[in-house]
Amino acid sequence: MGLRYKNILIISDIEGSSGCWSYQASSFLTDEWSKACLEMTRDVNAVGKALLNAGVEHITVKDFHRTGFNLLSELIDSRIRVVSGYRHKPVLGIGDPGDARAVMFLGMHAASGTPGFLAHTLTSRIEQLQVNAKPMAEVELFAASLSPFGIRPIFFSGCPVACNQAQEKINHIRVHPIDKSMGAEKFDAHSWRAGLARAAVESLENDLTAPYQPIGPFQATARMRDGQKTARKISKRWGFEYEDNQIFITAAGIHVLYLNLIRLCYLTPLIEKLLPVGLIGYNLWGQMGQIWVRQRLKKFL
Repeated sequence: MGLRYKNILIISDIEGSSGCWSYQASSFLTDEWSKACLEMTRDVNAVGKALLNAGVEHITVKDFHRTGFNLLSELIDSRIRVVSGYRHKPVLGIGDPGDARAVMFLGMHAASGTPGFLAHTLTSRIEQLQVNAKPMAEVELFAASLSPFGIRPIFFSGCPVACNQAQEKINHIRVHPIDKSMGAEKFDAHSWRAGLARAAVESLENDLTAPYQPIGPFQATARMRDGQKTARKISKRWGFEYEDNQIFITAAGIHVLYLNLIRLCYLTPLIEKLLPVGLIGYNLWGQMGQIWVRQRLKKFL
């Protein structure tokens, strides 16, 4: 029998990567972030090369942290396609997933309001997100956004809490945790990265997962870290219900829920209307940040 998945999409974040050990390391234009970008790149390259050696023919990596310009493509195998920045459609943020048959999530984090490492969902402005009275992590939203294309979520890596959440929601997904409880000084990045690559290759045999299509309706409650004033402002902007610092969203399906959460976190009606143009400017900002990283890391490149 031939290899089941020959075309893989990788969604890569930074909080659960081997180089991010503090909030500063996830923050734009900090020295810690530049080093985290380098290690995130090495994680992705190790997984990508192992997948290619296992017979995968096409790999696309979507950089999905903050501006979407964290990965240093010159340090990634040239056979791997790196997609930086954000796209408007067909999948908001991701763009066109092409002919990918499976998705792997690297460097991910746990849901807002849970005890994982740098846990948040979409933005740290949401102190806690509950959907149908349970925490919702980004892996659910991202995997669901790809379900119309028949893409199966087969592999996930992040902190142990994030891995547990992925397994609870997505049946049969394989996971590989990163334990950051002992700190960076005692962490063996080389050995962990080798294990990550092996686990990713082993997940190519995962034929039990299905495209992630959670059934609605959905009742979401987002508790805003900045308090009642922020909750009221956002709710009036989009017509959401609110009480104190909580915003309530009702959606019949997961795709509508995801869009409304994106609106809550990032958009105004005007920005949404101008989004294709706005993304050009936002992506240019990300590129400038990436240039800054390369300048900081000259001795490593």
